[in-house]
Amino acid sequence: MRYSEATQGRTFIIRLEDGEIFHEQIERFAREKGIARGFLNVVGGADKGSRLVVGPDESRAFPVNPMVHELYDTHEVAGTGTLFPDDEGNPVVHLHMACGRGENTVTGCARSGVKVWHVLEVILVELINDTARRIPDKATGFKLLIP
Repeated sequence: MRYSEATQGRTFIIRLEDGEIFHEQIERFAREKGIARGFLNVVGGADKGSRLVVGPDESRAFPVNPMVHELYDTHEVAGTGTLFPDDEGNPVVHLHMACGRGENTVTGCARSGVKVWHVLEVILVELINDTARRIPDKATGFKLLIP
């Protein structure tokens, strides 16, 4: 286990609007507001055609081949995640969300493009006094969080 300790900074209450792409808007907002690190909580709707990474094609195969699931219609969503800079200093969202419609639910990473259906409410809590960042890992091909 690795860890670091951060302090809470500002808290932002954000409403994303119809058609916006979740991670693109949050990363843009973070750059504009000078937010390097944070915690995210989201609730709202994802539109038809939104894409989620729902796992690797094979659990221990390398390179990792992500499985992408496209939502067939509008879904209710709830998610939680983080925002940390990558090795170039760019803020990167890593958020998993559960997307439900009727009796069906799919959970996955929102990085492939979740499109807002009318509204997505986001609480972004800034984390300060820390240096954690996402650094490329040769073994996995991921940018892993290094506290």
